[in-house]
Amino acid sequence: MNILLIGYGAMGKRLRTLIETTHHHTISGIITTQQVTPYPQTFENCKVADVIIDFSHCDSISKTLAYAIKNNIPTLIATTGHSVENLELIKNTSTHIPILLSTNTSYGVAALIKILKTATPLLDSWDIEMIEKHHNKKLDAPSGTAKTLLETIESSSQFAHEKIFGRSGLKKREPREIATHAVRGGTIVGEHSVIFCGQDEVIEITHSALSKDVFAYGAIKMAEILVKQEKNLYTMQDLLKI
Repeated sequence: MNILLIGYGAMGKRLRTLIETTHHHTISGIITTQQVTPYPQTFENCKVADVIIDFSHCDSISKTLAYAIKNNIPTLIATTGHSVENLELIKNTSTHIPILLSTNTSYGVAALIKILKTATPLLDSWDIEMIEKHHNKKLDAPSGTAKTLLETIESSSQFAHEKIFGRSGLKKREPREIATHAVRGGTIVGEHSVIFCGQDEVIEITHSALSKDVFAYGAIKMAEILVKQEKNLYTMQDLLKI
């Protein structure tokens, strides 16, 4: 499988290393403003790929999707922070090519989403809080994964919840709130905890990424599945059938 990488940050570098060392796939180019020998860094110079993996920035999505449509290339979008306009563009583009949109490409988080779909109806009357932790260079808060987990809880609950981001001041917790707390520090790769608090009992479900490899391995695995799909917009759960 010939892979075109979009972006050359921490994830782009890790993907390059994994692809080069495992020898199962090849890299057709790396779209970046950096110098990345021996790969082309512009769309115009790249060989047409079998699949695109995008770990860049949400602002570049229109150029990526335009190239993907022109060359009929399935595209895995792992960028976060998309605007409503970007999401609409992604949805429209999926009528032409297969697209996987995922805020997190680890199998563990895909499983966590499945678990929350089961747990939330069972614990709907309990208080729900979330804590997400990431390294000190992460820009967005809450994380894209935390937002996905919130959406999962909301869609699985019979109640409407008020979303709170952080807490301060003198105010007690109101019923049907879900508060998300973002921690930024050191080199934390990523940790998400959903806490269900009942009367005299607590259930906490936590996923911890111990390295960025889980996202890189997951992205490559999902790309292998995506290239076999028909045009549509997919989630990790769709492709993993969980």
